[in-house]
Amino acid sequence: MIYTVTCNPALDYVVKLDALKLGEVNRTREEALYYGGKGINVSAMLGNLGVDSVALGFVAGFTGEAIEKGVNSLGIRTDFVHVKQGFSRINVKLKADEESEVNGRGPSIDEAERRELFDKLDTLRDGDVLVLAGSIPGTLPGDLYEQIMDMLSDRRVEVIVDATRELLQNVLKHRPFLIKPNHHELGEIYGVTVKDAEEAVVYAHRLQEEGARNVLVSMAGDGAVLLTQEGAVYRAKAPSGTVRNSVGAGDSMVAGFIAGYLKEHDFETALRLGTAAGSASAFSEGLADSEEVYKLLERM
Repeated sequence: MIYTVTCNPALDYVVKLDALKLGEVNRTREEALYYGGKGINVSAMLGNLGVDSVALGFVAGFTGEAIEKGVNSLGIRTDFVHVKQGFSRINVKLKADEESEVNGRGPSIDEAERRELFDKLDTLRDGDVLVLAGSIPGTLPGDLYEQIMDMLSDRRVEVIVDATRELLQNVLKHRPFLIKPNHHELGEIYGVTVKDAEEAVVYAHRLQEEGARNVLVSMAGDGAVLLTQEGAVYRAKAPSGTVRNSVGAGDSMVAGFIAGYLKEHDFETALRLGTAAGSASAFSEGLADSEEVYKLLERM
């Protein structure tokens, strides 16, 4: 089974305006509500591709209830920890002449609730896949992902980590099956600007030297690069299209990669499906459906 962890899920309230005028009353032209969080996005795209998963994490208050019901309505199994204090985040995404975001903080998670998540994760067995995605709330220990991987080190659970900077670097010693920085995040880790695929390969190899088994680097319109644990390097060109939404594109790539790898156990197949899924979501208002993904895959 595939499990995804979203420590700080949110209701994403997306509004479109002709122009945002500060200090004045603004009227929306369009609006939409999404059940957000990187792990939830991965589970949703997996479901679109016909792959089952279980979404784990923390929810709280009336917004948490809405997130849980909404994720269930997508056909995704959930096993969230219900937090007593506070409420799950509401993130406001403003799309006008420029894009702006106002993201909430999320609930206060105590030690008993953290242990409850660990109890759920302790049921994972050999052959399961675990996706740790996104940031860790300030009320949880900053080494939470490391603690989880350490707990699971006695069994063959394939762990995929999609996080940034120190959060990503600190898990490398636990040899995650896959990490997925984008080229900007990869550059931030090493204090450089990654301009092309050749440079991405150089710095992705450094991540492997630090412990990552497979490294997938997304490069927006330039496609993606994959370095495998066998030493192979694969590249995928991004299909052409109009970018409508960047939210969830990276998560869709992770989901597509997982779906492709589990189907064929072939890294090149996984990379192609991951690139198609990520691009399809970038070309859609929300996460792409399977028809959109496979149409793009035929063009690659």
